[in-house]
Amino acid sequence: MIEARRLHILRAVADHRTVTAAAAALYLTPSAVSQQLTALEQETGHRLVERGARGVRLTPAGEILLRHTHVVLAQLERADAELAAYHSGAAGTVTVAAFATGIGLVVAPALARLAADAPGIRVRVQDAEGDASLPMVLDRRVDIAVAVEYRGAPGADDPRLTRVPLYAEPFDAVLPLGHELAGLPSLRALSELSHDTWIGPYPGNPCHDVVVLACEHAGFRPRLEHQSDDFRAVVALASAGAGVALVPRAALRDMDLGGVVVRPLDGAPTRRVFAAVRCGAEEHPLIRPVLSALDGAAAARGTAPAVR
Repeated sequence: MIEARRLHILRAVADHRTVTAAAAALYLTPSAVSQQLTALEQETGHRLVERGARGVRLTPAGEILLRHTHVVLAQLERADAELAAYHSGAAGTVTVAAFATGIGLVVAPALARLAADAPGIRVRVQDAEGDASLPMVLDRRVDIAVAVEYRGAPGADDPRLTRVPLYAEPFDAVLPLGHELAGLPSLRALSELSHDTWIGPYPGNPCHDVVVLACEHAGFRPRLEHQSDDFRAVVALASAGAGVALVPRAALRDMDLGGVVVRPLDGAPTRRVFAAVRCGAEEHPLIRPVLSALDGAAAARGTAPAVR
């Protein structure tokens, strides 16, 4: 009989590619993870992983078991949801990881909705960059991620996750007041900024990928001389004449824009934001109201609707 907790460990190793990283995500020691993998191999009668200089990879037998693992763990999430519903599930704690703008735009308003509609549900919020929250859900460190699309992100068809689209927003061009294009009502093409100095997020931030890819599609690579993951800092640098930037529209709300002009861009790149839970957990009586509140908060703010 295969133990479900060992399937969790197998998936963590497949996700993180090393025993050490999987152990850290699961709050276990590397030796404990190795012991559980060995026990799982004994249970199945197959070698499941191969260790090499660059980490751990699954064998063909391990890949087969991983496909079944996604199904089994999703079904266990559904069983937990049904049992919680049977026990009423009217009170409890849900943890949400979200990036800063997402917290302000949809998470905080969702908490206000829940206080009125589901006062028994307590939500704990953790600030996490848009590319960090999905691994936190998969590693069971949080229940819900409010995340953005980024290069290398699990796809919409990933069997480990269920997504709820929340909103989509364009990136706007942020220019210093003295910029030669500041007087235009909009920018026709991103290539008009190809010779400028740029301000943008650090590599690894999902918005960094969006900006770089958009510029590459426009025929140039941006000269990023100033970097910050804080969009207020990005706008402050632009207002000082340090360069130009692309910033998600929602991030500019309630910000001091006195030293810059913000211009829409024809064919602007888009940031797509969604909530994600482990597959099967979407019907949990504590998680379902939070997902509904997030969706309602996004709709109430009038953000551009995501493609559903």
